Amino acid sequence: MDKGMLIQELQTLIIQSLKLEDVMPADIDPAAPLFGSGLGLDSIDALELVVALEKKYGIRIPDEDVGKEAFASVDALAGYVLKNVT
Repeated sequence: MDKGMLIQELQTLIIQSLKLEDVMPADIDPAAPLFGSGLGLDSIDALELVVALEKKYGIRIPDEDVGKEAFASVDALAGYVLKNVT
């Protein structure tokens, strides 16, 4: 799986899973933080994304520490998916 294409897929997944209106995939900077000052997601959003990732890619995020690393940015999330996709 190509990382560039996966990043685009993840941007779309984030928008669809979280029902982000008026946000286009290109609006999400792959290097920007997903939480806090970046996209501004919260813990509820994180749970919804975990479920969406499990459904789509069959990956698990086993604990909060792994989640913090994986959800640092879309780019980090793409790297995690590529390493852990079944």
